[in-house]
Amino acid sequence: MRVDEYLTYDATGLAQLVAAKEVTAAEVLAVARERSAAVNPRINAIVADIPEADAQVAGDGPSGPFAGVPFLVKDLAQEYQGHPTTYGSRSLVDDVAEEHSYFTQSALDAGLVIFGKTNTPEFGSKGITEPELFGAARNPWNTDHTPGGSSGGSGAAVGAGIVPAAGANDGGGSIRIPAACNGLVGLKTTRGLLPLGPQSLDASNGFVVQGVVTRTVRDAAGLYDALIGDQPMAMIHAPHPGASFSEAIAAAPRKLRIGFTSTSSITAPDPEAIAAVEDAAKALEALGHDVEEVEAPYDAAELGRDFLTIWFASAAAEVAEAKLRVGAKNADFEADTLAVAELGRAGGVVAVELAHINRRNHVRRLSAFHETYDLLLTPTLAKPPLKVGQLTTPKALQTAARVLHKVHGGRVMRATGMIDQLVAENLGWVPYTQLANITGRPAISVPTYRTAAGLPLGIQLSGQLGDDGLLLQVAAQLEQAKPWVEHWPTL
Repeated sequence: MRVDEYLTYDATGLAQLVAAKEVTAAEVLAVARERSAAVNPRINAIVADIPEADAQVAGDGPSGPFAGVPFLVKDLAQEYQGHPTTYGSRSLVDDVAEEHSYFTQSALDAGLVIFGKTNTPEFGSKGITEPELFGAARNPWNTDHTPGGSSGGSGAAVGAGIVPAAGANDGGGSIRIPAACNGLVGLKTTRGLLPLGPQSLDASNGFVVQGVVTRTVRDAAGLYDALIGDQPMAMIHAPHPGASFSEAIAAAPRKLRIGFTSTSSITAPDPEAIAAVEDAAKALEALGHDVEEVEAPYDAAELGRDFLTIWFASAAAEVAEAKLRVGAKNADFEADTLAVAELGRAGGVVAVELAHINRRNHVRRLSAFHETYDLLLTPTLAKPPLKVGQLTTPKALQTAARVLHKVHGGRVMRATGMIDQLVAENLGWVPYTQLANITGRPAISVPTYRTAAGLPLGIQLSGQLGDDGLLLQVAAQLEQAKPWVEHWPTL
């Protein structure tokens, strides 16, 4: 198999070739590595090798519905036994996993051949992927731009054709943001459908779910069918869908009522983000759905403050846990991480509990919206993918952050309005994705639009609890109406 042939197949297609013995798992792995050697130096998507893949493809090779398909896991909460899981942090470079995560074991059971780990920002805390430990991951469509985050390495690897699908997870948009940046499909599932564990059982108060980024809808459906399963130690369980997602996408969805909006109280969206949603709205209307513009059913700035209050408290716990468990020192963490950890520590229990009360209010407002509308359509990104380095904190502020963390100056930081500043700066280009995490609802990014400069710019569809299959059905309709798989970056 040649690289140009490899690029024409999605994961489902490759699995069919291996099953038919038209190509071996070892041959496919060799081509994936060849593609990686050619493009990874330019995009910095893969940051660690997993040589056990060679044993996996030896002899008769693996078994399972995706037997022989090359795959990558994220270097965050997708532990591979015997290898460090760094979370993009110097503090965890020697933190070797004693066992596979549920996600990794499920991927191996499905026959996926895991040969590397992908780049991620420190503790997955940003919508970009520029850790000091590994350096910036870059967008294969234009390497001056970000592939998003925190699953940016996975998004870049799939976007560049190293693998047809890769592991990702999503605590505030970390599947959907890189999907949008790299021209991919990214489904954040209903909370509890694909849980974490056994290492991290309830990351960020249940915000985080495991998942994948893929080039095709059928790969997303088939991979979730293969990966979803009951995990006895999981903190949260969602009812398993009755029918498989692969069966669901074989049929068109019922006629839906869809409300769309581009507005955000955090930022004025870029005209191309607005155009992306209007374009998708027209396509959905042409497919027979009732589509109308609506007011946003939530206040993005208020939700952003609640989201970051809880997220910062989790960051404080992560830093404290790393210090206790592996003896990490302040110098082992990035300045930005120490800053948000200090903000979380200084906020105290009351602020977090108030954010949780508000979280229930966000659920109520969204539920009221769904009494009228089946789905909510928004941009995935408020702006095209940012340039690498655009959100880098100036050195002087990094120094100040380290000092304030050391002296427990979080109250001073909070008094300056830093949380509102961080909402505007860090969520300003991605204000639409946190809603699904804070409410536990499913949402999918679909790559139906490209900017005038040729960068992907996704649209997001959000549904009610358990609407994962419905979202995939609609995504499959859009894939037929506005196909994207023939588009490839030039690297």
